[in-house]
Amino acid sequence: MRIDKFLNSVNLTKRRTVAQDMIGEGVVYINGKAVKPSKNVAVGDIITLIYLDKEMKYEVLAIPTIKSTPKSQQHLYVKELS
Repeated sequence: MRIDKFLNSVNLTKRRTVAQDMIGEGVVYINGKAVKPSKNVAVGDIITLIYLDKEMKYEVLAIPTIKSTPKSQQHLYVKELS
């Protein structure tokens, strides 16, 4: 699954366009490398999101098969590391 779709489907961003904007600004990393929106996510990858005041890291636990997952099931797909 593409990183922009993944961020949206597991509720790390509100909309896919927000995810694409963040990627375009260079604040989204997978395993320490800046990515493009078309980069595929794999189980075990570490996603880093850099905000103005903090940096959040998430480990990919599973790839969703549906377009949008409920917020209550986010823990099935990503684990917050920091």
